[in-house]
Amino acid sequence: MSQIDEPSVPDALLTPSEVAQLFRVNPKTVTRWARAGKLTAIRTLGGHRRFRASEIQRCLEEMSHEPGTTS
Repeated sequence: MSQIDEPSVPDALLTPSEVAQLFRVNPKTVTRWARAGKLTAIRTLGGHRRFRASEIQRCLEEMSHEPGTTS
């Protein structure tokens, strides 16, 4: 008997403003991070950037565990 994979739940996409609120930075900073390759951006058909919530969450967790940060 074969096991059928359930369809994966699509990852939520966040706008630069939503990401900026999570990191407590300006949305332009998020755009710069995307251009520099620090964050992976997905482009919509209209050319707007969106960010995977799972990647942003992982980045936030990594930043909270870096030496010199307070939690």
